Amino acid sequence: MNNIMEKLGHIGIVPVVVINNKNKAENLADSLIKGGLTCAEVTFRTEAAEESIRIMAKNFPNMIVGAGTVLSIEQVDRAIGAGAKFIVSPCFNPKVVSYCLKNDYAVCPGIITPSELDYAREMGLDVVKFFPSEQAGGLKMIKAMSAPFPMMKFMPTGGINGVNVKDYLACDKIVACGGSWMVKSDFIDKDNFVEIEKLTKEASEIVKEIRG
Repeated sequence: MNNIMEKLGHIGIVPVVVINNKNKAENLADSLIKGGLTCAEVTFRTEAAEESIRIMAKNFPNMIVGAGTVLSIEQVDRAIGAGAKFIVSPCFNPKVVSYCLKNDYAVCPGIITPSELDYAREMGLDVVKFFPSEQAGGLKMIKAMSAPFPMMKFMPTGGINGVNVKDYLACDKIVACGGSWMVKSDFIDKDNFVEIEKLTKEASEIVKEIRG
């Protein structure tokens, strides 16, 4: 397993962030760290994403900042250039995966079928994103697909919350879970970093409770 993925596994929950204003990035990172989750997946869905990654990576060097919703090689280059330490995609794009592997970038592409899972395995990956998790069968689907692919592990994202995350984390096929319930865009937009820190702390406590 890639070193970055191992570190994310120790953290257990990866906050999935949609940030609309780069000026919120520093306070957001500070709240996540204080809450006990020293990582973030900043999605490339907004114009503020690239600069937000740059700010977080520069000002919080011990934080593992990654880029999500990466759909092209051009976005990979922008994300890595800004300081991202891992790349996450909602789908399996062979060009993006190959490019990341060639350049030794940690990459976690999205899969939803056994065929995509096998393709990821064949390309040398052992961790994939399962997305959208709850909508696609959740933990039951992951366990079912794991049977013929015991070497593969998952980072499920989509529909995961502070309740069902416990079941996911208890499964040995799960490296970490991606979730946005502690970093809702509304919290960020309204500078409600106190609530973000509170929910993040609760999430980090869940990881400790389940995984020790």
